[in-house]
Amino acid sequence: MDDQGRGAGPRPEDGGEAPPGGRPPGPLPYEGVWRFTAPATDASVPQARHAVRDLLVRQGVPVADDIVHGLLLIVSELVTNAVRHAAVLSPTLAVEVAVGAEWVRVSVEDSHPYRPTALEADHGQTGGRGLLLVREITREAGGVCDVEHTAAGGKVIWAALPLTATRAV
Repeated sequence: MDDQGRGAGPRPEDGGEAPPGGRPPGPLPYEGVWRFTAPATDASVPQARHAVRDLLVRQGVPVADDIVHGLLLIVSELVTNAVRHAAVLSPTLAVEVAVGAEWVRVSVEDSHPYRPTALEADHGQTGGRGLLLVREITREAGGVCDVEHTAAGGKVIWAALPLTATRAV
């Protein structure tokens, strides 16, 4: 996977900012945005998951273990969806990881214009629940997720989770 730095992208509703006076000025050592590109092939699913996990460890992000597990499952689901459903029009996909003082956001971007929705799948089916799973993991962690169109006509699907679990009720 190619590692390319990149700036702006989808953010949590509050911008991920701490309340005034909540922390010293300037970014924390683990804050930043990283972008990886990969071919839209099955091999990219575990590669993306490992790249995200290794990045969090390398940057020393103080993220709770249950959030990491959920985040890696989200990455697997989103990359799998891009490989299965977008590869025809998008031979390359991008995974972006953005870390703020109190949140982490992962996104997967492809060039396919179709905007998927989380659907309830038939219990007899073995697949088709990826976005539903992403939505539920995100909600349980107290985060937000969305699908947005890109300026180039593709889409980016993202999920932002707090670094520490804040269970939704």
